[in-house]
Amino acid sequence: MANVLDNLTWLGHSSFSLKIGNNIVFIDPYNLKKLPKTKPDVIFVTHAHFDHWSPPDIRKILADYTVVVGTIGCENRNLNMPDNRFIVTEPGKEKISGIKVKTIPAYNIKQERLNFHPKANKWVGYIFDVGGSTVYHAGDTDFIPEMKNLPHIDVAMLPIGGTYTMDVKEAIEAANAIHADVTIPIHYKRLLGNRAMSAEDEFVSGVKGKVVIMNES
Repeated sequence: MANVLDNLTWLGHSSFSLKIGNNIVFIDPYNLKKLPKTKPDVIFVTHAHFDHWSPPDIRKILADYTVVVGTIGCENRNLNMPDNRFIVTEPGKEKISGIKVKTIPAYNIKQERLNFHPKANKWVGYIFDVGGSTVYHAGDTDFIPEMKNLPHIDVAMLPIGGTYTMDVKEAIEAANAIHADVTIPIHYKRLLGNRAMSAEDEFVSGVKGKVVIMNES
């Protein structure tokens, strides 16, 4: 477990880098404050909103070998990459570009949020196999029924900011249903501002398992 967390770096908002074997993976790179020393082999995007699908940020970190994996609404014309390095995915995939990863639905079920992330968009979260450990990036989502039937998760990254995704109380319910060994709250600091710390405290006290609050790199 420690090895997985050592290879996971929070880049702000919902953005992470993750080392999987010899591969460097980026998830939802957005508003990157500094460029990585090593460019990613694969970039995974959960959905087409600007704070997750950010072509300006992606262009900064592309190498001539990087593969970009996006969803419906993420269009290669924004990157002008070779077609064989741009992949559109949807829920139900098991392996992408040589990476063992399962795509999990990510959508809203709360009435007031239905227009933000409709299930019909086929947007996703990702479960990565990292040397036998599982790392789940939920994307932008509510506490959906699929979360109750996930495989064992070692590290879960869940949005807690509310408005567009689960709020803290809903995310606590999701975290306790998923029962990951470690849960990391994401997608909240820029939304909650000076209320972010109290949201962290509430989340830590409500989740039954271990919660890790990551520092932005």
